[in-house]
Amino acid sequence: MDAILLQILNGLDKGSAYALIALGLTLIFGTLGVVNFAHGALFMIGAFCAVTVQRILNLSFETIDPSKTDFLGNPLKVQSPYVVEWFGADFGNAIIDWSVPIAILFAIPIMIFVGFAMERGLIKHFYKRPHADQILVTFGLAIVLQEIVKYFYGANPIPTGAPEAFRGSFDFGVLLGFDPNAIIYPYWRLIYFSFAAVIIGGVFAFLQFTTFGMVVRAGMADRETVGLLGIDIDKRFTFMFGLAAAVAGLAGVMYAPINSPNYHMGMDFLVLSFVVVVVGGMGSLPGAVAAGFLLGVLESFASMNEIKSIIPGIDQIIIYVVAIIILLTRPRGLMGRKGVMEE
Repeated sequence: MDAILLQILNGLDKGSAYALIALGLTLIFGTLGVVNFAHGALFMIGAFCAVTVQRILNLSFETIDPSKTDFLGNPLKVQSPYVVEWFGADFGNAIIDWSVPIAILFAIPIMIFVGFAMERGLIKHFYKRPHADQILVTFGLAIVLQEIVKYFYGANPIPTGAPEAFRGSFDFGVLLGFDPNAIIYPYWRLIYFSFAAVIIGGVFAFLQFTTFGMVVRAGMADRETVGLLGIDIDKRFTFMFGLAAAVAGLAGVMYAPINSPNYHMGMDFLVLSFVVVVVGGMGSLPGAVAAGFLLGVLESFASMNEIKSIIPGIDQIIIYVVAIIILLTRPRGLMGRKGVMEE
């Protein structure tokens, strides 16, 4: 029982990342009709926003520490971060320690700007082009962004630590009445799941309860009719592209302590997240979220040694097997709208 609960937690953790990326993909497809294969690169850029903020906060200058000496008794030169010098040891070190949450404030405007630039500078020219053209150009853009990040940050993963307060693990075994240490789960992964739930809930609340969101949903259902009412739906859809970019970026920022950022991490998540979108149903926001968590949990169970001993390698293909089964039995996906991507 404890192993099952642990796999469910692992699945919800990974499913959170799938759901956030798939949510952004679906927002873009549902509003602009664009299949954006550069969306995984936005996740990667978000992760490197966390890396950048961490490096900025750790910028140091050389100073002499009289309390430390070498073997000859000479004072040693040490590196002292500027933030420690400016704000004092306690507060300065706390700022450095909380660099990942602070990076959220940095990432939001950056990701919205990147989203606007992508949509206005390139993607708007492909609205009426075939989906194959959209996939090719956005996939090419993803490779370009990937290589830019590789040039500036290198090819190796960059460790990015969570705040010290969240580096331990929570004992679910004691909470649920099992033996102590039966179900140990890292605090930061629980934080990530909670963060994903807040972001997903916020996006749905924005679309459901604000006038702007209601107009966007109406435009997703019938763009021409909304346009005939005198509403500039294109500007609203451009804003949604920026919002989708911000969601992907925030997902990347918070995932940095879980998976050390590297230049190809966006591509790794993109393929799986696109499968999630197809399984959930192209254009269906609830479908994208539900499929993200469902496939995350299934992938987690498939990684158990007991399962892999019966079907070797099943953890590498389970998502694709489920996708094939669902598309054969329900071509539009779990919650897809009739007529979407069926031509």
